[in-house]
Amino acid sequence: RNGVRIITIDRERRSNALDVAASAAIDQAIDTAERDPAIHVVVLTAAGDRSFCAGMDLKEAAERGPGHGLVPGRGFAGITERRRTKPLIVAANGAVVAGGFEIALAADIVVAADHAIFGLAEVKRGLFAFAGGVQRLARSVPRATALHIVLTGEPIGAARALELGLISEVVPHERLMPRAIELAEMIAGFDRDTVRRALALHDFAADAPIHESLSFGRAYGEETLGGLATQEGIRAYAEGRAK
Repeated sequence: RNGVRIITIDRERRSNALDVAASAAIDQAIDTAERDPAIHVVVLTAAGDRSFCAGMDLKEAAERGPGHGLVPGRGFAGITERRRTKPLIVAANGAVVAGGFEIALAADIVVAADHAIFGLAEVKRGLFAFAGGVQRLARSVPRATALHIVLTGEPIGAARALELGLISEVVPHERLMPRAIELAEMIAGFDRDTVRRALALHDFAADAPIHESLSFGRAYGEETLGGLATQEGIRAYAEGRAK
């Protein structure tokens, strides 16, 4: 809708845990969105109000062995290792744990219902969150905070996750999807190349020394300054009108 693709995990009976088929389906849906010029933003959410995603489907893992939901080169659900060109918004409608938390940490914006919880419970099952959970927490929060989450498996509430900067907003559950879609449609209304370049620059700067990211940004910025979208945006502001 309006340049936004909405993907819903619909495995409520399994706490929206992902089996191999569901993981592959999300990967394919995001692939399609990346290729489709009519889609500008992706919103990922889940059915019900109890769980966004409980990570790997442990019942399937008991039968087939763990790790089958990892997409080669793209990680869990085809998200946690993927380089995307279009923003991904997670609408967290409940418990965001294990691989579900890894998905949220890999997203660009996370809007959470006020009852949502976040955690990496893998340690309780003889695992650890190697698909991005440990790595992204190490970059996002102080060491003691990250290791408390990683080594105890204890979840934190939405308010605490917001305080730590791990999520973007907390809203009442009934406002979750309207707010996520509102943000997505806002971003989808902006110039596509501008959004793509801003996302790419952020991700480059997160991994690169400041002098390299400034040079990268200058090259991108000069390219953007010469574009029609920038010229029209400046002209509209000067003339006191909407673009």
